[in-house]
Amino acid sequence: MRHLRMLAPTLAVVLAASACSVIGGDDDAGKDTSSGAASKRVVLVTHESFVLPEELQRQFEKDTGYEIETRASGDAGALTNKLVLTKENPLGDVAFGVDNTFASRALDEGVFAPYAAKLPEGADEFLLEGDDDQRLSPVDNANVCVNVDDTWFADKGVTPPRSLDDLVKPAYKDLFVTSGAATSSPGMAFLLATIAKYGDDWPDYWADLMDNGALLTDGWSDAYQVDFTQGGGKGDRPIVLSYDSSPAFTIADDGTSTTSALLDTCFRQVEYAGVLDGAENPDGAKALVDFLLSPEVQAALPDSMYVFPVDSSVQLPAEWAEFAKQPTDPWQVDPADIAANRDDWLREWSDITSR
Repeated sequence: MRHLRMLAPTLAVVLAASACSVIGGDDDAGKDTSSGAASKRVVLVTHESFVLPEELQRQFEKDTGYEIETRASGDAGALTNKLVLTKENPLGDVAFGVDNTFASRALDEGVFAPYAAKLPEGADEFLLEGDDDQRLSPVDNANVCVNVDDTWFADKGVTPPRSLDDLVKPAYKDLFVTSGAATSSPGMAFLLATIAKYGDDWPDYWADLMDNGALLTDGWSDAYQVDFTQGGGKGDRPIVLSYDSSPAFTIADDGTSTTSALLDTCFRQVEYAGVLDGAENPDGAKALVDFLLSPEVQAALPDSMYVFPVDSSVQLPAEWAEFAKQPTDPWQVDPADIAANRDDWLREWSDITSR
């Protein structure tokens, strides 16, 4: 997701302001069952792309009596690392944004406590295999895909790439920017897509990709907003790793999208929320997980965080129906294989990309 994600500069300012905000509540607060003391605050630990309409957060406050304090920093990969490193002294009560490429690490490390939240229609499809206690509840999904700036290629008279194979061709030298696998959940998803496609030959593919001038950034925001030609920073790279939903947010005055997602390059990403083991306010954490799964929040996800809800009954915005096309057969890697091989894959990937 987010993560996800197509944050315009104005939204980024709002997000930066809200990342350390407390949304006030009334005096009738919930109870902290871990200490027996009254507690009005529930601390949400999340990634930098988390944002929801203020009115929804205020409605949560009114309905539950809890105040939300949001602590957001970095990408989902950095978030997972922080949660693991601080598991003995959790950073908050509930976390949102750990995704299916990093979730097994968080579960193996005991970061989350069991909480079988009631899931909306269709959400069972996104449950993590092996998470029998439902420590993580799916909230949203999107596919990480290579995106291209169609206007740049049209202006240059160059045929845009269409596949992973194309990215290593000389015609696209120095044109691709992607977030790194070690620091970014989209970057990790892209690495997994190449592993799914090329099998044991994926290191050779990455060596060719780097030799063809691929640029690595720490996270999605840098890649899209700074280096991509359709981002906010007037970048110079017309090929970027982003999402299948991204073209719905690059609409020109004539009503067409200026970008396309390459649907043969995609890897499905699912974001989860869970109660942190050792949370000071576990009841507030559970209430917040329920809130993220509510019909109101699920319906707000496309416009606020640019991801697909897990609730299959939600009606998507009209622009999504036309421009946010999802792949019918995205690349996949078995979660058990990810858990068993992630560290080795990342070490080898780091060796290749640092040469």
